[in-house]
Order: sequence, then structure tokens, then C-alpha cells
Amino acid sequence: MEDGFRLQEANIAIVGLGLMGGSLALALKGKCAGLYGIDSDRATLEIALARGIVDRADSEPARLLSQADLIVLSTPVPAILDWIQELPSLTEKPSIVLDLGSTKQEIVQAMTSLPRRFDPLGGHPICGKEKLGLENAEPGIFQGAAFVITPLQRTTMRARQAAEQMISAIGSQLIEMSAEEHDRALAFTSHLPFLLASALAVCTPSEYSPFIGSGFRSTSRLAGTSSSIMMGILQSNRENVLKALSLVQQQLAEIQSGLEAGDFSALEGIFDHSRSSYQSLISTL
Repeated sequence: MEDGFRLQEANIAIVGLGLMGGSLALALKGKCAGLYGIDSDRATLEIALARGIVDRADSEPARLLSQADLIVLSTPVPAILDWIQELPSLTEKPSIVLDLGSTKQEIVQAMTSLPRRFDPLGGHPICGKEKLGLENAEPGIFQGAAFVITPLQRTTMRARQAAEQMISAIGSQLIEMSAEEHDRALAFTSHLPFLLASALAVCTPSEYSPFIGSGFRSTSRLAGTSSSIMMGILQSNRENVLKALSLVQQQLAEIQSGLEAGDFSALEGIFDHSRSSYQSLISTL
């Protein structure tokens, strides 16, 4: 595995052909030697083959993993952890292993136990949408998006090359950081927004639906995300999410206090500060 990685000569196996895995396959089509799709859902495999999204597809992973130079784990976080445990029994071939999970600490820790023939690397493309499944996959979803990698101490230069070449090929921007830093950041930028959107959707009376405009739609959009996806994310990043929740609750308490006291000068200051913070946050996007 010392030789350099060349994407155009590599066989890539994508485990999980949902929104992210399917979109990755579409984005990589024609840019590697072979694309293999692995999914437990037969209908998904049939769609992937019928539409030419992958070159080969199978629900039996061993048949395809044994030919893969790069294995991409694109399933919910709990399933990624299960796959990491199962990989050694599914293939003897030395291969690079990259995951696309939304949290990183537990996954990277699990990767440390893989046999030396595997070359693991954590990854997370910062993109997506609330509508999941292969039917919603699109190759442009990665274009211009940040793609975080979280290398292990054992990650080789070859695995880094594989990630860099793949990320460049799909039009994303590589960011390298530790798994711990990633999970702290995503608690605020991804996991907390889901919780806030969910709370807004639940507390809004259904009879008010005729009055919903673009502001409500954009603010509550993430509430449409499948709870089955979010449970694994919240379980694996619980402490960071709790800290983020605590901070946002403090901000809401200040706003509530200002309203209760009729202190609109204080509220104006809060909202001026929030506008400034928002503009600073999005200025580099």
C-alpha cells in the first residue's frame, strides 16, 4: 500500500446507496476505474444498476469489497460502527476505508481496531438535505461544500491522497481537523439546528399552516429529517449537543427576560449583536 493512489485507476465500493452514497456515486461516475454499490435494499440496488449509477451492485458485501481499493462507508452512524467491526471478516484485500458519518469521535476510535491491512480515515461532507434515499441523490450536492477529513495517527499518505483526489473530483473543499474539533463544531452548525427546527415545528399549531411563508419554511426545514438518522448522531455526540443546547437556552432566556420586562432597548442590542454574528458567520461562505 506504499504506492501512490490514483483515482482513475481505483475501484471504489460505496456501502449504503442512500442520499449521500448515491450522490457520491453519481459525482464519481467516469472518474474511477470501477464503482461498486452495496446496500441491503434490493430495490435500491436495482435502481442503481438500471440508472447506471454504479457498475456493479450487490447485497452481499464480500463479493465486491474483495475487489475494492477504497471502501466508503455511507450509512447512518450506528451502522458505520457495525461495518467497521465486520470489515475484517468480509475482505482480506488491503484497502483504504473512508466513512461519511456526521459525527467522528466514536467512528475514528472504532477505526483504530481495524487490522493493519486497512488504511482508515474519517470523513464528513458538510452538505445534504432532509429528503433522503437514492431517489433524491444528485451529483452536484458536493459542489463547493466543505468536506472534513479526520485522519488517524496510523493514516498513511496514500489514504490522504485518496481522500484529496476524491474530494477534488466531486468539487468539494477539503478541511482537515481532529475528530474532537469536528464534533464540537457540528453540534452547533448541524445538530443544534435540527433540534431547534424540530421544536419550532412541534410548537406551531397546525391551524396556522395557511400563514406559513418562506421564513418558517427555511427555519423549520431540518425538522423533515428522518429521526432514525438523527438518533445515532445525537447519541454519538450527546455531550457536545447538550452544551450547545445550554448556550442557546441562555440566549432565549435573555430574549424572554427582555420581553417580559418590556426592555426593548436591551432586545435591540441582542438582535444587533445576533445580526453581526450572523454576518460574520456567513461572510466566508
